[in-house]
Amino acid sequence: MRIGSKLNFTEHHRFCVYRNFSLSPLDQRMLTLIYQPMSGASASSLYQLLYYQVAEGFSGYSPLDTQRRLFLGLGLDLSETGRTELVRCTSVLEALGLLTTCRLYLPGQEEVAYEYELLAPQSPSEFFRNQHLSMLLRDKVGKYGVVALQDSLFQREPDELAQHELQRENITMPFYELFRLSAAVDAELEQALEETAPVRKTPAPAQQPSAGIEYGDILYRFPRGSLNRPYVERLRGDKDALAQLNYIAYKYEIGAADLCRLLDEDYAFDSSGSLLTDELQLKAAQIYRLDRKREGERRANSAALQQEESEQDVPEQGVQAEHYLPVPAQLTGRCDIQQYNMLMRNEPHTRFLRRFFPGAVPDWIERQFERIDIHYRLPAPVINVLVHYVFGMKGTSRVTKTFIEAVASNMLVQQVDEFEKAVLYVRSQQELERGKEAQSEGGARTGGRTAAAAGGARSGGGYRRGAAGIPRKPVLPVAGEDVSSDQDISDEELEEMRKLARKLDGR
Repeated sequence: MRIGSKLNFTEHHRFCVYRNFSLSPLDQRMLTLIYQPMSGASASSLYQLLYYQVAEGFSGYSPLDTQRRLFLGLGLDLSETGRTELVRCTSVLEALGLLTTCRLYLPGQEEVAYEYELLAPQSPSEFFRNQHLSMLLRDKVGKYGVVALQDSLFQREPDELAQHELQRENITMPFYELFRLSAAVDAELEQALEETAPVRKTPAPAQQPSAGIEYGDILYRFPRGSLNRPYVERLRGDKDALAQLNYIAYKYEIGAADLCRLLDEDYAFDSSGSLLTDELQLKAAQIYRLDRKREGERRANSAALQQEESEQDVPEQGVQAEHYLPVPAQLTGRCDIQQYNMLMRNEPHTRFLRRFFPGAVPDWIERQFERIDIHYRLPAPVINVLVHYVFGMKGTSRVTKTFIEAVASNMLVQQVDEFEKAVLYVRSQQELERGKEAQSEGGARTGGRTAAAAGGARSGGGYRRGAAGIPRKPVLPVAGEDVSSDQDISDEELEEMRKLARKLDGR
């Protein structure tokens, strides 16, 4: 719990508790044996006190009451010391995943209230798979204590079964083979249940772009004899999973029929029936590339793109003027700076990348950014800024696998996970490149002047020089050349030389 001022959290403030579960005997053992050594007795008592604010056998909200009830129930003083202790206990429960605290601002009033949402303890198998919780328990009770607690919470398989490798045949009766419903979806019943149920009001999460595929469209096309049919039927009440499927379909331009084929594969769900979005996204990307090869060339003119954008009713995130990036030369005249930055902030990279190519995107470029999206898990706005940095700036030497990989790795190391951070990263890289260019130009001018001065000093030193002024072999005198052409021969010496020549000739 993050409290700025102690006056914002007193025994006079009101609170309510929300829970939608009931503690089983196994949950009680987990709280006593596992969670209490990590949280302490005070925090464990606060959890039990909050749990029983909602009547046993019910789920939902407790009545509004002052926090004086909590102070008195825990034996805390109605003072600053008691407030500090209560804040500490709630913070411990929140860190362990047992509590969520929200501050409620009542309309038309200066008073604030606090909402405590209790969360069920994890099952033994989930807890010991959670590395940071099991490590914390090891620090509290020791390594051998953790092993002993794990053994005390599990009932082992009978020895007769554990000694053999058994073949399992699933003979479970699925719902759709035993029961027949008059209609797949009853909109009136769903609306009535939604209006009458005392559900907890939570702020709606930010919506992702959607392909508009309804649950009924998926169920109607999905084969009845598929092993994944029970898992698909569970998607009816899972709005998050449907939103993820619609985003994948929108991102890779997949229809309801192709989406059903993906959900019918073995990689679509895990053993518990949870949706494996990473595997689905990988297979959807492969279908997307195959469709591109069949079509040949994609829509690239601005009219078609604007018409496509008008058909999508997707909430967009705005971009402030100080985070604008300039419009590249390829898109000049097709959109202004505001439209370009809005597209870069809100579009998937598959659609944004196509805007830089008049025809089809090269396969190796698409595979490279697909790898960055799936394996590096960079957000879509950050990948779009990377596309702008690679294709929207001057210098064709950037379009290489090595350069794209290096920039993406550098973004990961610097934890660039937001659009604004990516813009600042691009601007810092531009400044570095300008500094390097200025330094290299200054060094080239200085080096040229130094080389010219050195060449002038050596010009009379008897060296042969190439076109670049680099000294080669020294000039050596050749037999028969007049090395000392400036020296004069006297008449007496010339006469002696003639006499010697006549003598040698036998005259």
